[in-house]
Amino acid sequence: MYGWLNLGSLVLGLVAWILPILNLVKRNKNHKNWALYLIVSTSACVISLFFQIVYHNYLVRIEDWAALMDTSGAVVLLTFILTVVTILLNTITVIVYNKRSQSKFDRQLNF
Repeated sequence: MYGWLNLGSLVLGLVAWILPILNLVKRNKNHKNWALYLIVSTSACVISLFFQIVYHNYLVRIEDWAALMDTSGAVVLLTFILTVVTILLNTITVIVYNKRSQSKFDRQLNF
């Protein structure tokens, strides 16, 4: 059962990256759920990291030190990459949508 945590972590990590990309692709259309996508993306990243923590806790409980030593370096690197890329994608999304909403506001004032 604990092996599924790695698969779940991978899937949620991909979700965390795909949702901001969808936000950016749909930005030219009247896409009103961008904030929801942002929240779900961040949540998917956090849950993905939680799954990795639970899996490492499982390895500690069964005292599989070899597996911990073999995988801990890769987990730290991939966790860093997942976190940084998710933050960057979501930040870019916020910047794009704030500029878009600001330009709409400016157009409304200058009818």
